[in-house]
Amino acid sequence: MEPIRYVKIEASWKQKLETEFNSPYFAELKLFLLSERLSHTVYPPGNEIFSAFSHTPFDAVKVVIVGQDPYHGAGQANGLCFSVAPGLKLPPSLQNIYKEIESDIGLPMSKNGDLRSWANQGVFLLNTTLTVRAGSPASHQGKGWERFTDAAIKALSNEREGLAFLLWGKPAQSKEKLIDGTKHFILKAAHPSPLSAYNGFFGCRHFSKTNKILLDFGKTPIHWQV
Repeated sequence: MEPIRYVKIEASWKQKLETEFNSPYFAELKLFLLSERLSHTVYPPGNEIFSAFSHTPFDAVKVVIVGQDPYHGAGQANGLCFSVAPGLKLPPSLQNIYKEIESDIGLPMSKNGDLRSWANQGVFLLNTTLTVRAGSPASHQGKGWERFTDAAIKALSNEREGLAFLLWGKPAQSKEKLIDGTKHFILKAAHPSPLSAYNGFFGCRHFSKTNKILLDFGKTPIHWQV
């Protein structure tokens, strides 16, 4: 099975990232993934690696949420950061995201962890590494994905205006240097993980703040209820 099916990327993203797809590092990344799949299970499935790009076209992006690795448990990862396939138990970080939404804007917590409804409204749910070996977090870091996803963030920063970038935790906040803060809004908080959520994620009110930003720019706010 071909592990990188970038033909499934929406056309505008394919055009914006054409240089990356044709770069030597990306060819090496594809070879690495082919090798990984010969001896390991890799998440998400090949046809979902680029789900964030498929569900949220370049010109439709209004909000960017930056994650790190896909979930490494069986059947969890679906190519959207913090999201899991329908019917699966909510991971702890996503539970805390829902708790903050309830506290911030009063929407009751959902039992559905599939965030495609956000992506379809313009929330670009980008992991900085798009694949992972089953049961082995961070196993695909440093293989080329970071260069690719940095290029996506830079393209949004350079060619769009008035986007809200939600950077939760230090790894996501390290991407701030890629974003033009004179053109965009950067909201920073602790990561929603149980290890850090009480150190600044709870109470950040990023969901109401994001919708105010969108309204101020004449854009439709995000309906955060899943």
